[in-house]
Amino acid sequence: MPGKTPHSNGNEPVENGVRKNQDVDMTDEKSSLKGKGKKGVKEGEDMTVVVPPSKTTKQSSQPPPPDADGDVEMDVDKPEDLEVKVDPVTQVITDIKSNFALLDRAVALFDARFTLRALRSISSLRKRLTPDILAQVIAETFSVSSTSASVAKQLLVAIGKEDVPLGRQASSEMEIDSEPKAPAKNGNKKENKEVIPEIDIFLSILVQVYLFDSKQFQQGAEFSKYLSERIHSLNRRTLDSLSAKVYFYYSLFCEQLAPLPPSPQSPIVAIRPTLLTALRTAVLRKDIDIQASVIVLLLRSYLLTSHISQADLLVSHTQFPENAANNQVARFLYYLGRIRAIQLRYTEAHEHLTAATRKAPASSCALGFAQTATKLLLVVELLMGDIPERATFRVPSMEQALHPYFLLVQAVRVGNLEDFEVTIAEHADTFRRDGTYSLILRLRQNVIKTGIRMMSLSYSRISLRDICIRLHLGSEESAEYIVAKAIRDGVIEATLDRERGFMKSKEVGDVYATREPGEAFHDRIRACLALHDESVKAMRFPMNQHRLELKNAQEAREREREMAKEIQEGDLDEDDLGGDFEGM
Repeated sequence: MPGKTPHSNGNEPVENGVRKNQDVDMTDEKSSLKGKGKKGVKEGEDMTVVVPPSKTTKQSSQPPPPDADGDVEMDVDKPEDLEVKVDPVTQVITDIKSNFALLDRAVALFDARFTLRALRSISSLRKRLTPDILAQVIAETFSVSSTSASVAKQLLVAIGKEDVPLGRQASSEMEIDSEPKAPAKNGNKKENKEVIPEIDIFLSILVQVYLFDSKQFQQGAEFSKYLSERIHSLNRRTLDSLSAKVYFYYSLFCEQLAPLPPSPQSPIVAIRPTLLTALRTAVLRKDIDIQASVIVLLLRSYLLTSHISQADLLVSHTQFPENAANNQVARFLYYLGRIRAIQLRYTEAHEHLTAATRKAPASSCALGFAQTATKLLLVVELLMGDIPERATFRVPSMEQALHPYFLLVQAVRVGNLEDFEVTIAEHADTFRRDGTYSLILRLRQNVIKTGIRMMSLSYSRISLRDICIRLHLGSEESAEYIVAKAIRDGVIEATLDRERGFMKSKEVGDVYATREPGEAFHDRIRACLALHDESVKAMRFPMNQHRLELKNAQEAREREREMAKEIQEGDLDEDDLGGDFEGM
C-alpha cells in the first residue's frame, strides 16, 4: 500500500494531524528532488516538474539557460552586475554636502564635536577640490533671494567663478547618491534661504585650502582678510573651531608673500594687530579654540622675525588654555622650548621639547613636526653636555632626516673639532633650513671641552702645544685660556703650569666617594615619586564619570532651550531666573 511505504530518512511517520496520503506525497516529492540515479527510469519524468530553481534564477527574472555552461557564465558575471560606478565629481560634492548635516547638529545641540568631525574631513577632500566642484556646491547651497547671497558671491569671486548663477538644483545622479530630500519645492527654497553661518564659513575654509594648494597666496591673503573681518562681526560660539582654522590659513598665506618673514616688512608683521585683536576678543568670550590657535600663530610669527623678547612677553602675559586640543599643546610646547633654548635656558627648553615630542601625533601626517622637534631636542641635549641615545637615530621614520645630526653627535662625543667643523660646512644649508644653525655654532666650546676632558683622562701630563695641535686651535694662549676655563667650570680635575706650559691631571679617585651618584639617585627617586603622584591623581575619579557629565550637559541644554522658548513666548521673565541664565 502507498501509505505504508518507508520514508527515505528511515523514521516513522509523525502523528501531526495530517493525513497519511499527504505525508506519502511529500516523501515522494523529496525522493524525486534528490539524486538522479536513486530512482528508476519511471520517476525520471517527474524530474522536469519538481526540480527547484537555481540561485541565479531566483535573483533574476529571466529563466536560466538550459545548458550548464550558461549557469557558470551567470555566476561569473554576477559581481560585475552588482558594481555601481559613481562619478568622482558627484562623490566629492556629496561628501562636502554630508558635512552640512554635522554643522546643523552642532548648532542645534551646541556640541563642537560635530564641527570637529566636519573639519577632519578636509584632509580627504583637499586633494579633490577644483573650482568647478566648489562653484557647483555653492550654487546648489545658496539661492539668489537668500540673505547670504552676497557671501556666496564673494566665494565665487575668490575661485574665479563669479559667472555661475545661484540657486541651481542638483542633478538627478546627485539626488540618487545624496540623502533623500523633501519633495516639496517650497521646502527646498526655504532651506536655501536659511543657510546658517557655519556652512558658509566651512565652504570658505575649503576655498582657503584650494587657494593655498594652488599657490594663489596673494588672492588667498585678500580673501582671508575679508573672512576674518566677517568672523569678528559674528558672535556665535558654534563658530569657534571654524574661526581658529580661518586664522591659521590666514597666517600661512602671509608667510608665503614677499618679502619673506625674516624681513621686518613681511606681511606676517602686518597681521599681528588682527591676531592680537582676535586673541583679546577670544579671552573675553572664553573661546578656547581661538585662544590656543592665535597664541601659537603669534609665537610662530615672532620667531620667524627673530623677535624673541616679544615672544617671551606674550608667553608671560597670556595663559595658554588648559583644555586646548592636543595638537595645539604640542605646537605651543615646541615654540616655548625654542624660545628657552635661544635664551640659554637649556633645562627648561629640554623639558618643553621632550613634552612636545611625546604629545606629537603618531600618525604619518605629523611626521614633519616630530622630526623638527626631535632635531631641536638633540641640539639642546648636546648644549646641556649630554649625549643623545643611539636608538633615537635608528627609528625608520627618523633615520634619514637625522643623519646630519648623527654626524654632529659623533664629533661632539669624541671631541674632534675638525670633524665638527667639517660637518657644519657640509650640512650648513640643512641646519639653516631647520633653524638650528645658530644653536649648533654654540657647540664649538662643548666640543673643545670634551676634547680636553678626553686628553685629561688619557694623559697625566700634556703640554699646551700638543693641546693646541690636537684641538686645531690658533695659538697656545687660546689653549691656555680654554684649559683654565675648563678647570674653573669643573669640567676636568687638573692643574695648569703656565711657566713650563703644560697641564697636569689629578689622580682620579673613587667616583662613589663624590656626590655624583647621590645626585643621580635623587633624580631617579624624584621622577618615580612624580609618576606615583600622577598615577594616584588619575585613580581618584570614578568610572564612567564622563558619561554622567555628558548626560547632565544634555539635560542642561534642554532646560536652556525650554527657558529660552518660554522667554520668547512671554511666559517667563529673565528676572525670574535669578541671574543664573546665560544668553544662548
